[in-house]
Amino acid sequence: MYKEVFDYIKTAEQNFDLIRDKRKAELEQIAAFVSQKVALGEDAKLIYICTHNSRRSHFGQIWAATAAAYYGIPNVKTYSGGTEATAFNPRSVAAVKRVGFEVLATTVGTNPVYHVKFDEKGSDIVAFSKKYDDASNPQNDFCAIMTCNSADQACPIVFGASLRVATQYEDPKAFDDTPDEAKMYDERCKQIATETLYLFSKVMRG
Repeated sequence: MYKEVFDYIKTAEQNFDLIRDKRKAELEQIAAFVSQKVALGEDAKLIYICTHNSRRSHFGQIWAATAAAYYGIPNVKTYSGGTEATAFNPRSVAAVKRVGFEVLATTVGTNPVYHVKFDEKGSDIVAFSKKYDDASNPQNDFCAIMTCNSADQACPIVFGASLRVATQYEDPKAFDDTPDEAKMYDERCKQIATETLYLFSKVMRG
């Protein structure tokens, strides 16, 4: 794992006590889902969903893959999607790079495909904006994690999901083109990282 990412994780782990009890309970529901799949030797498929699949859901997908690798949890497959497709927002891409991830755009256009790496050896995390039911995402037996209020309300039922959990986060978009833009994107990235690491720290390894 890249040293910058590893050091970031070590710092985030020290903030588990700052997570509210209600949120811990929500995260532990997801941990139980992953634990069950690990025990059965099956893939634990997680789809992080927000309205535009541009900010929070990408943070979730990237950090879930990273946390699973960090804690040695096998068979975790992470995805993201929206109620509509836009693009992996460049401000979110920049925040991920500031953590220490390697991010490479492999296509151009209005919705580029990015390959994200947390170490030299691991598989790339493929990140681009899509609807949550896109063919590249699992269609059944997954956990749907709703990262924003709008998506939570728009999708009271996520077809194919075995479990649906709402872990809503404030949208850093509110700070676009302001002096606090980078700070707020970094803050949201760190919050999602910390809570996702907590989740995977609770997964039973069998």
